[in-house]
Amino acid sequence: MIYTVTFNPALDYVVRMDGELQPGMTNRSTSEEFYYGGKGINVSMVLAELGFKSTALGFVAGFIGRAIDEGVKAAGIDTDFIQLKEGISRVNVKIKAVAETEINAQGPKISDEAQKELFDKLSRLKEGDLLILAGSIPGSLPDDVYEKILSMLDGRGIEFVVDATKDLLTNVLKYHPFLIKPNNFELGEIIGKTLETDDDIYEGAVSLQKMGARNVLISMAGDGAMLVDENGLKYRIGVPKGTVRNSVGAGDSMVAGFVAGYLKTKDYETALKMGTAAGSATAFSDGLATAADIEKVIKNM
Repeated sequence: MIYTVTFNPALDYVVRMDGELQPGMTNRSTSEEFYYGGKGINVSMVLAELGFKSTALGFVAGFIGRAIDEGVKAAGIDTDFIQLKEGISRVNVKIKAVAETEINAQGPKISDEAQKELFDKLSRLKEGDLLILAGSIPGSLPDDVYEKILSMLDGRGIEFVVDATKDLLTNVLKYHPFLIKPNNFELGEIIGKTLETDDDIYEGAVSLQKMGARNVLISMAGDGAMLVDENGLKYRIGVPKGTVRNSVGAGDSMVAGFVAGYLKTKDYETALKMGTAAGSATAFSDGLATAADIEKVIKNM
């Protein structure tokens, strides 16, 4: 079974406008959309499009939290969210005008009791399960929460995928996650070096493998992606042709595509292609990519 964890889910309210946003003035939208957001949820959504069922874990609160739970379930995803007793889940506002503006809310405070409940749920994972941890953590959680989760589950035959930055990522490498996905800037930040060439990026990926990572997938926006697999092989892929419409969820879609591609074929090159197609399809869409969107991109690669 695949499990995703979203510590701070959100309802993303997307507002589209013609022209420029005028601060201090009344602005009129041309359209609005709602999406159920959060990196783990995004991964679950795209996995479902690619035929893989997952269970979404995390914390929700208030009527927004109930709407997120119901909306994610309606998309065909099992949910096992913890309903917090206080606060309200986030509404993030994404204003898409000439320039894109985002206002991301803080979200509810997560109590010690709720944290324990999440750990209790995770403790029931079994050998062969896959756990995907993605994104930053809210301020009410300890900085080492990722590390505590992997420490608890280490040695039980559970595979880990971690999409995080800085210490959240480096502190879990000793547990040998199956996949990590920094972008090239995050990778450079971790190793303390500006990465200017493919050789630089490859060397940075290898340095994370020496710290314990098995497969390192580096996204590079318009320059494509690189995978250094656990066998020491390097794969490089460019970006499919298309018009970028959306910057939200592309990295999460890449993770989902990679996981789905690998589970289907056990082939890393195919997984990289599927991950790149899924990430690009989301970037070319108004929301997260559908199976049809991804298939269309793959045919043109």
